[in-house]
Amino acid sequence: MLINLHIKNLALIEELEMDFAEGLNIMTGETGAGKSIIIGSIELALGGKIDRGFLREGTEESLAELIFCVSENQTKAIEELGIPVEDGEVILSRRITGTRSVNKINGETVPVSKLREAAAHLIDIHGQHEHQSLLQKKKQLEILDKFAGSALDAPKAELKTVYHEYCSLKKELEESASDSEARARELSFLSFEVSEIEEAALVIGEDEELEEEYKKLTHGRKIMDAVSEVHGLCGYESFDSAGEAIGKAFRTLCGVTAYDEKLNGLCEQLGTIDSLLNDFSKDLSEYMDDFDFSEERLMQIEERLNLINKLKMKHGKTIEKILEVKAEKETRIEKLQNYDLYLEKLEKSLEEAHRQTECLCRRISEIRKAAAEDLSRRITEHLAELNFLDVRFSIELERTENYSANGYDETEYMIAVNVGESLKPLAKVASGGELSRVMLALKTVLADKDEVESIIFDEIDTGISGRTAQKVSEKMALIGKNRQVICITHLPQIASMADAHFLIEKSVQGQMTTTGIRKLKASEEVEELARMLGGVKITDKVLENAQEMKNQAKALKARNCQ
Repeated sequence: MLINLHIKNLALIEELEMDFAEGLNIMTGETGAGKSIIIGSIELALGGKIDRGFLREGTEESLAELIFCVSENQTKAIEELGIPVEDGEVILSRRITGTRSVNKINGETVPVSKLREAAAHLIDIHGQHEHQSLLQKKKQLEILDKFAGSALDAPKAELKTVYHEYCSLKKELEESASDSEARARELSFLSFEVSEIEEAALVIGEDEELEEEYKKLTHGRKIMDAVSEVHGLCGYESFDSAGEAIGKAFRTLCGVTAYDEKLNGLCEQLGTIDSLLNDFSKDLSEYMDDFDFSEERLMQIEERLNLINKLKMKHGKTIEKILEVKAEKETRIEKLQNYDLYLEKLEKSLEEAHRQTECLCRRISEIRKAAAEDLSRRITEHLAELNFLDVRFSIELERTENYSANGYDETEYMIAVNVGESLKPLAKVASGGELSRVMLALKTVLADKDEVESIIFDEIDTGISGRTAQKVSEKMALIGKNRQVICITHLPQIASMADAHFLIEKSVQGQMTTTGIRKLKASEEVEELARMLGGVKITDKVLENAQEMKNQAKALKARNCQ
């Protein structure tokens, strides 16, 4: 769950820090106090888009940071992203400086995409835009599949593989429907290219050996001139060579060692030098004798390298790649030479892939239909508790014309809110308030299916009041029993259910307007409820009503816990 929020230099917030509690966390405040800034800051820390107008004027750096206490399953999911989790905590931070942002998870810099991936396992933000997404058929199917859960995992994974194979075979068959003349031309050209490669009799690694030999032969004269000169300087064949000079020095020094024993060591060193130089001179002579420069061999190497390089330009950068291409062309030749048999096999393979795809799509559809019936029943029950007294809700599945990796189903959520009305698509009949309640019912049903432990509701009370508001507040408290819920609301019925109540306030300090937030004490909670109930003037009667509302909320939560 989310345990701490730290904001610095965002919009009207200079700096604030708040600790969240378990259960239902309520945030209230006057219109314009800055409630949207709190949610915007959380979204920013979770990898949301940066709006430069959201940054506080006159500051060089902005920060949004969240600290989560994570479960074992969440820890596993985060670590699978390559992010280590220490002491059961995950810290997401977004620091914005100038034109760039620095994103970190547990102190490790990450791209914003990984920040969003981690956030998906930690918290779910439900705002006004999500009401509208509920009207999209794609979103409706996504919700149904989420409810169906693990029952769909294996068949959907298998369908993804089979459908890919089906599309590949279908494309291959379409591309293979060429006329006989075109196939004859292709066969002739492929045979020519394969013969060209075969005649070259390529050997893996020969190009590297030839390049080395070619380099040696093209510089043969320069090599021989250098070696001859070195041999003359170091050998024993001329009077002024190094070998002759050292030999003479060695003999001279040996002639006087009898007069001083200390000279024996020096004489031995000089003898070693004379011996090494003599061996070097012999090795150099052997190299000169073995060196074979042949114009004819040089031409042969040039021709061979030209042939290999020509084939590389046509078929690949290495001999290995050329031979791979040859094998591919031989396979294609075999298909063309036995084209009728090839087509027959291809058609049979496509037919089998089609059968498997149809079978898996049908299996997935059956699972969805069973899940849709169960989900419809549960949503109807929760909608009745949310003051939809005569509601009927149904999830209908229709088969699309084409397959996809997700099956062949299209979903339509149907609802009738009054007696005597027929079921109609949710998009055509639901008002904003009704849509909010449908989404709340869905969130309640899916709570047990979701590993995300924290849910944020941004003004879910849109379009509702009175008894309906009371029902929504009870549902929020029910979700708060098993999940951490953070809710911004304008309704005292919802606020009264708070396990922790935070007040967002705007104030002027000097020449600057700032937004702050603080956790309310029990007595302050009643005063805030009174403000929400009574408006500008708060009378004793309004305070009594607020206290009664708080007492009733406590009693209701106590009964739910029993």
